[in-house]
Amino acid sequence: MTSTTTTTTTPAATSATDGWVDPRTQIEVGVLLADGRLVGRRFGSRAEAEAFARPEDGEQVVEYNLVCECAV
Repeated sequence: MTSTTTTTTTPAATSATDGWVDPRTQIEVGVLLADGRLVGRRFGSRAEAEAFARPEDGEQVVEYNLVCECAV
């Protein structure tokens, strides 16, 4: 799946010395359409994605890690 949805919903662990962010903490929020594609827009929060999604049409709010593409 290809998408441009993104937002960090969990605080990313940042190193004070070099600014490194643990990629495992970078969780994205998107809306999965009934046909299996992600909506091509960014959401500032899970609440914003939930307001956008239309569950009656089979859409779901999903969270995933964009770096490793693993389900959260």
